Amino acid sequence: MEAALWYVLTGTRGGPNRVRLLRAVADRPRNANQLAEELDLDYKTVRHHLDVLVENGIVESSGDDYGAVYLPTEAARDNWDTIEEIIEEVE
Repeated sequence: MEAALWYVLTGTRGGPNRVRLLRAVADRPRNANQLAEELDLDYKTVRHHLDVLVENGIVESSGDDYGAVYLPTEAARDNWDTIEEIIEEVE
């Protein structure tokens, strides 16, 4: 999991936006539309980054497709120290 976190959050151009999304859903689970509005990002951009985070087991969705609410996975919560370290490096 640690390698996936470093790659997804720092190894690609979208890393900073993924960090923002992860921090937001860790604070309070939200759907893609709420995240787009709160973070001032395009909805399609948010959906793309959420899909990457889901594919890598960092966030999971709950609910139907459009209104699905996203939250960190148990594995992400278990590795939160690594995520904090990554956040410090990204900022």
